[in-house]
Amino acid sequence: MIEPHAPAPPGSPPSWGGPCGPEAPARLPVRPAVGRFLVLAGVFVCAACGLVYELELVALASYLIGDSVTQASVVLSVMVFAMGLGSLAAKRLRGLAAAGFGALEAALALVGGSSAMLLYAVFAWTGGWGGLWADGPRILLVAFSLAIGVLIGAEVPLLMELIQRVRRQDPGGAVADLFAADYVGALVGGLAFPFVLLPFLGQLTGALLTGTVNAVVGAALVLGLFRRDLTRRARWLLLIANAVVLALLATATVLADDFERAARQAVYGQDVRVAVRTDVQEIVLTGDADGRPLDLFLDGRLRVRGSDGRGYHEALVHPAMSGPHARVLILGGGDGLAAREVLRHPGVRRVDVLEADPGLARLARHDPGLSTLNEHAYGDARVHVLTGDAFHRLRATPTATYDVVISDLPDPGITASTKLYSQEFYGLLRRVLAPDGRLAVHAGPDGAHPRAFWTVDATLRAARLPAVAYRVGARDAGSGSDADSGPGPRRAAAEAPAPRGWGFLLAARTAPALRLDPAAPRPHSLTQDSLARGARDAARTRMAGLPPSTLVHPRF
Repeated sequence: MIEPHAPAPPGSPPSWGGPCGPEAPARLPVRPAVGRFLVLAGVFVCAACGLVYELELVALASYLIGDSVTQASVVLSVMVFAMGLGSLAAKRLRGLAAAGFGALEAALALVGGSSAMLLYAVFAWTGGWGGLWADGPRILLVAFSLAIGVLIGAEVPLLMELIQRVRRQDPGGAVADLFAADYVGALVGGLAFPFVLLPFLGQLTGALLTGTVNAVVGAALVLGLFRRDLTRRARWLLLIANAVVLALLATATVLADDFERAARQAVYGQDVRVAVRTDVQEIVLTGDADGRPLDLFLDGRLRVRGSDGRGYHEALVHPAMSGPHARVLILGGGDGLAAREVLRHPGVRRVDVLEADPGLARLARHDPGLSTLNEHAYGDARVHVLTGDAFHRLRATPTATYDVVISDLPDPGITASTKLYSQEFYGLLRRVLAPDGRLAVHAGPDGAHPRAFWTVDATLRAARLPAVAYRVGARDAGSGSDADSGPGPRRAAAEAPAPRGWGFLLAARTAPALRLDPAAPRPHSLTQDSLARGARDAARTRMAGLPPSTLVHPRF
């Protein structure tokens, strides 16, 4: 029961007391103005750390699980919901605001700082198992989003109580000051993550360092500014708790490199030969030693399987080259394997490889295994690497520049690639194609995902590029194709038993004929008969009446 107390003098701000009535201002070791500044500085840092945890979960989930739109939606919606729960729960701690905030920040530092490492560990060591464990990363993602959201949501009510304990003021003014510091801190954290933490420290060390800062600032604010509000026992408990948290985070930071190597081996196997993170993605090469075939993974997805030989790239390139092909544009294809097949055709004068990741093209040029596989395509003077956004590049490209365009891009269902399977993008490709030019598109497995495949066909037709569909067989996900719902451990890709096939579309201003160039060297794995069978097999999966995919309404 709230005891009655004397009304405040006219014009004085309302009293913000604890649950049992108004409290006297805190006995601070500094002047109230300085104390208020320190509280707002703590709000700023805590907000920056909270947003880093949020962005780190979104980024890591998109990399490990795939489909960045879905993962961002899950993390953000669950976290905002959990923040509401945390705000409600914090009402019970207002009478112990200083001790509650100190314990809260220690817990948030530990949970948020370790979230990336634990999520990666579950992905690496359980992601390839069946049953419930196959969904381990998704379950842990939701759990971390809930836990971090509850802890972040509980911060604001406790900080509001602390700022009023420093110097009582009008509640509206206190809210404005608190949220101004919170929003500015979120801005700094949001910018620090992609421009500082991720490129210089990586996701694991960046999250651990953020947790360390969070723990230090939370403990310093409570033990330095509000220590007189705590009992001796509470001060010692808080000090010990933060020391344990900092020790755990420091140990994890020291072991982060060893942990990452062990997790990478669990994902890709023991024969990881190259593992580099560029500004765009993580590139991993395995094999190419002791007779083991070379495999190329981009952000965990198997993109090239050396044991598959030339099947994918021959099927993608050779049908499009059965006509004028002096000027060729390859979209994606930074591994140089599509360029290898293009260069086998006589009469090619120029090949432009438009690759979003220049680091992949450099690796394909200089790595002994990968450059041998692409037959040193980048050493040919006719091959030129272009980088940057494909939309911007094509808008600046003159009309009818290319005789052939090869779209060697990830499956359309992967969010980062969706805009490059849109009607608007195909309209740009139509403009840069010569009147008798042809466009070859890797459109994903038509058997496993027929709706996505035939949506690409509908999108091409909407851009006035009628296409003929064909497929070639494959014994697993292999070269050029991607995992169904995101990257999986290498052991899972190696054990995929069912044939999936690669699906392609050959498009032009008028319906093109599906044939091989008789003047070109004979492909190793493709014949005119197998190409005709592939067209018949693809036709059996046709889905009519599908709408095209656009930038504002993606259908994949």
